[in-house]
Amino acid sequence: MKIGKDGLYEDLKRRILTMELDPDTDLDEAGLCEQYGLSRTPVRETFRRLAGEGYVEIRENRGTRVSPMSHASLRQFFLVAPMVYAAIGRLAVQNFKPRQLGELRDTQERFRAATEARDPMAMVIENNRFHEIIGEMSWNAYLRPSLGRLLIDHARIGHTFFRPRDAEMERRLRLSVEHHDGFITAIAGHDEETVVDLVFDHWELSRENMELFVAPQGLKADALVEVGRGSERTS
Repeated sequence: MKIGKDGLYEDLKRRILTMELDPDTDLDEAGLCEQYGLSRTPVRETFRRLAGEGYVEIRENRGTRVSPMSHASLRQFFLVAPMVYAAIGRLAVQNFKPRQLGELRDTQERFRAATEARDPMAMVIENNRFHEIIGEMSWNAYLRPSLGRLLIDHARIGHTFFRPRDAEMERRLRLSVEHHDGFITAIAGHDEETVVDLVFDHWELSRENMELFVAPQGLKADALVEVGRGSERTS
């Protein structure tokens, strides 16, 4: 385990993105101090940094919690995400640096390896990093914070994508790897329109899996409704 303030920051980010810490979970400040060998000041500084990036919320006199996901916030996510991703993609093509393209390729290889190993935690982290780098390529101080916040919820509500349960989900996962390769080729070739087309293809690929997370099948409440209807029919 990484020790110190940087270790705490990286570990909390990872645990939030991979849903090890569920939305709305209260963070135990005293427990984290003990676990990481830190005083309260660096732990609180880490909380403030994470709050500024959208990972947690700090509530006055009520402690810090993992950022929740409400119906309203999810609706905003689905409305805004494709527009932000497309704008980021265009700017990435226009402004990327060669070293960033190299980092994107390295991240893609780690994502590919995680996919082949069926390591969902690593897939979440490397996929998130892949899209973070495209954001960094944009060099836009206004859009990058928006992208960062979107990627947090994208990782959380899309985590089912990296745990395929049938052949169709397996096909989509393989296609997502191909899309990443396409992004790299198009950015390297300064092909702005192809990048934007890939943004929407990539979004559509994971959207249905996200909807499964938002409205999962087989909810107990659904069963209760059916039981109630059965009672009405027999009464």
